[in-house]
Amino acid sequence: MRSEELEIGSEQLASTPTGSSVSQAAEDASTDEGVSKLTARIFWPLVGLKILVRTWRSKFPLLSFITSRIITMLVILFLLGWALFALMALAPGDIVDQMMQQQLMSQTESKGGSNRDNVLSEEQMARMRSEMGLDKPFTIQYFHWLERVVIHHDLGVSLISKAPVSFLIKSRVVNSLVLNLISLVFITIFSFLLGVYFSSKAGTRLDVAATFFALFFHAFPGILLLILLQLFASITGLFPVTAYPDFPISENPIKFIFSYNYHVFLPLFASFLGGIGGTMRMIRSTMLDQMGLPYIMALRSRGISERRVYLNHAFRNTLNPYITGSANLLASLFSGSLVLEIIFSYPGIGRLMYDAVMQQDVNLVLANNMFISALVLLGMTISDILLALVDPRIRYGKEGM
Repeated sequence: MRSEELEIGSEQLASTPTGSSVSQAAEDASTDEGVSKLTARIFWPLVGLKILVRTWRSKFPLLSFITSRIITMLVILFLLGWALFALMALAPGDIVDQMMQQQLMSQTESKGGSNRDNVLSEEQMARMRSEMGLDKPFTIQYFHWLERVVIHHDLGVSLISKAPVSFLIKSRVVNSLVLNLISLVFITIFSFLLGVYFSSKAGTRLDVAATFFALFFHAFPGILLLILLQLFASITGLFPVTAYPDFPISENPIKFIFSYNYHVFLPLFASFLGGIGGTMRMIRSTMLDQMGLPYIMALRSRGISERRVYLNHAFRNTLNPYITGSANLLASLFSGSLVLEIIFSYPGIGRLMYDAVMQQDVNLVLANNMFISALVLLGMTISDILLALVDPRIRYGKEGM
């Protein structure tokens, strides 16, 4: 018994903390407290920001959705600009090589032979690349371009024509916007009229014929249709082979408007035939789906007229897929107008971008692409906002979940 008591006493003595162990424990506790305070200082603002975002979304769901889409659009534009600089850097040669080739060609044509006396030397070409910033990595070039655009509001100058890029884009963008907006308006109006009409004639010979022609023109190559229409204008002489008047609007505005409509008829007709097929079929199929739903049968059983059922109830629900697809339609119109402007010599932004790519004019290519991408992304954002306003079932927040 005595030995057992001595052992227990020794164990208690061993377990009793000494002065050094107590101080070490106190230091560890103070360190943990300092770390916890530092962690709280770091993460509490993030927690507060998260709470603020949740409150913002719950009180203003649509406004928070618009803000998030704008931020997403800016991020996509940033990544797209970086990718464009990377692609231009991967392309063989640069603008200095293009200038040297043009100089060689001009000397050959003027003197009838190859004269290399006035050709740029390697040192001169290297100095030109250094002045233009082409000797730096494309990422550094991109950030320098962003700094000039965001801070100084300067898109730079064209490396070929030495004209301001903003002036070149401003002089062409109005023409492209007018052409594409006219085409979009006509496609929208006739697509809804024909889609609603042929949905009421489903299964008839007229509906089968309309569906066949819609599929045919939707699948027909757009560039081939443009070439055929230009060939038709050249052979018959009924329409001009170019899509823009040969005099400015300041000379005679009224005459310019009539002349513009006359010149742009064939390109608009080609764009109309290529875009109406898919849109009309989408509206027709959406109308047929709506007409088979139970709420349409309930409306008919109440004695509501067929015209009111079509226009007041079923037609409204066809707006959702069209608004969703209108942004893609606008993007396809801008991409298709590139070929249209080249074939019909239309002075638009698509042809300007084509010339800039062929000459490897980095400033002009980047500004053009960023502008067109911003228009398309803005169209997508507007289509989402309109979709939320048209359909009351859509809520961007907890209320719609």
